[in-house]
Amino acid sequence: MEDGSPPLLNSSKPHLEKLTLGVTRILESSPGVTEVTITEKPPAERHMISSWEQKNNCLLPDDVKNFYLMTNGFQMTWNVKLDEHIIPLGSMTINSISRLTQLNQSSIYSLPNAPTLADLDDDTQEANDDQPEKPHFDSRSVIFELDSCSGNGKVCLVYKNGKPGLAQDTEIWFLDRALYWHFLTDTFTAYYRLLITHLGLPQWQYAFTSYGISPQAKQWFSMYKPITYNTNLLTEDTDSFVNKLDPSKVFMSKDKALIPKKKVPMQPSGGQKGPSATSASKSSSGNSTRK
Repeated sequence: MEDGSPPLLNSSKPHLEKLTLGVTRILESSPGVTEVTITEKPPAERHMISSWEQKNNCLLPDDVKNFYLMTNGFQMTWNVKLDEHIIPLGSMTINSISRLTQLNQSSIYSLPNAPTLADLDDDTQEANDDQPEKPHFDSRSVIFELDSCSGNGKVCLVYKNGKPGLAQDTEIWFLDRALYWHFLTDTFTAYYRLLITHLGLPQWQYAFTSYGISPQAKQWFSMYKPITYNTNLLTEDTDSFVNKLDPSKVFMSKDKALIPKKKVPMQPSGGQKGPSATSASKSSSGNSTRK
């Protein structure tokens, strides 16, 4: 079974260190991070790659082939410990060769006469100087799913000119939940670097959209990716709603030294005599004695 390998915790195997570009050590040294897990997968056999290409009438780019010849898919997760709770946070995934399937073009609803993805194709998003021509759900493009992004969208390997798919015609695109396309990279290698440097943080792909990541995701970005995160993608009023948190303080223990409270002096009641009244009483008793 290609996906039956057990996960490895805090693995220091050289080939896994090379595969993750050393990001495991960075995560393990970050405050609050726990359970950095890599699911080790065996390499794909060459006949599996050839079979995929024949079945789909598409040639895989060399960098994609080399990746699958090193590992048949990729899965890395990590959690954070907040107070006493373990929260799953980071997830980096690339589907295995058998799960590199074509984006479903059948009906998206189990109803008769329901629209297909091709029916929902929006031709108003044309190419411009900043972004190449977007993919199409019909036969003009061939689209394969690399990562389901935990339900936040899909990262896809796109053959721009349909079938037969040529390796030089591929790009990596992000399809958001509203079925809008966003360009990521020209090559799989460049995308893989993006995946690793963004640490698999939730919704990181939305940093490459016009509307950006959610405020909640920005909190995690500010804590775990303050250097490599492209701050130009944030809006100008970011500081108004993003807290600047210090992870070393967020994950401190709750055991704090008790600060002694100062005692407030009690106010004398109406029936008691103050110092001035006492001295005045002594003075009057002295005068009466002399008499």
